[in-house]
Amino acid sequence: MRTYRELFRSPEFTPLFATSTAQVAATTVSGLGLGTLVFTATGSPFLSAVSMFGPSLVQMAGAATLLSAADRLPPRAATTGVALASSAGTAALAIPGLPGWAIVAVIVGLGLVASVGGGVRFGLLGEILPKDGYLLGRSVLNMANGTTQVIGFALGAALVATLTPRGALLTGALLYLTAALVAYRRLAPRPPRDPGRPSIARTWRVNARLWSSAPRRHLYLALWVPNGLVVGCEALFVPYTPHHAGLLLAVAALGMLAGDTLAGRFIPPRWRPRLGPSLRLLLGVPYLVFAFDPGPVVAAVAVFVASIGYSASLLLQERLMAITPDDLQGQALGLHSSGTLAFQGIAAALAGTVAQHTSPATGIVAMAVASIAVTLALAPGLRTGRPEHAVRHVPESGRL
Repeated sequence: MRTYRELFRSPEFTPLFATSTAQVAATTVSGLGLGTLVFTATGSPFLSAVSMFGPSLVQMAGAATLLSAADRLPPRAATTGVALASSAGTAALAIPGLPGWAIVAVIVGLGLVASVGGGVRFGLLGEILPKDGYLLGRSVLNMANGTTQVIGFALGAALVATLTPRGALLTGALLYLTAALVAYRRLAPRPPRDPGRPSIARTWRVNARLWSSAPRRHLYLALWVPNGLVVGCEALFVPYTPHHAGLLLAVAALGMLAGDTLAGRFIPPRWRPRLGPSLRLLLGVPYLVFAFDPGPVVAAVAVFVASIGYSASLLLQERLMAITPDDLQGQALGLHSSGTLAFQGIAAALAGTVAQHTSPATGIVAMAVASIAVTLALAPGLRTGRPEHAVRHVPESGRL
């Protein structure tokens, strides 16, 4: 499968595409609304960053306890349920006068729910498409996410200006509800990929099995940490330039879209191992310009170029799929998704802490330097190992 026409002719890809796009739009609009609401009320870069990426911060807890549900629940029911729960939680955040403890509880709940949603969605993608179509399908979802984020941040900024941040949160809740309706009406019912009931013990056993492989460990760390640290840079856009934060976030999404288009459609397989290291470094290097406190135009150019580097994760995901057994791919991809979002939340909190004691520009540069350092440290481990096709169907020892 090498063309977009073939991709969209695959049964169920279009409704999955629509469901994913609606959920990304909801996350984008509501995240900007919540971050702006908190920053306006408190003036705190730390609280603003944590509120925007708070659900991501708790995803690792969900990955450690609930992730077996990604392979052990019927995909349509799980996708619908995740979207409905996210809609209810986002609507609750818009309630005026909501106590701080209640806001924290809702954010934690949203993060736990989302930790299952990523594994269900990407595992279902692997069922809908043939093996040779996964990279193209994943790249199209990423491209749609980038486009949706560009539109969503622009829409979120408009909603914040015209309807207040709470209006943006309610719009996000409505978009989640739309995703739930599309999933329920258009996705076909199918059995779980793995028989049995979800359990914490099962989640732990499979996570331990996935982590026991050295090649997978290096891939997970490369997918989680540099990416998360750069999202820490993005978490400081609101305090860095409150009036242009929507622009910078939209430009970041546009750069991600450009990178995923390039990686998913135009980079030949033989070039991917060579370009991967450069793309991983590109993610952090352009942010060093923030050391000079640039204006919005220069900052936007740097953010756009840096965001092209997000496409490196697409190439790493292809390698992860190649060395993971089919019946574990939902949880493997869920662990990738949850770990990535968890490190994004950790980095947002870390970036907010640095900015709180220094300045937003200093926080951005510190996160960029850390991302570059981690990328260089992980490079030797990513260069080792056999080619992906050589290990695709090698069974792993041990019973679960």
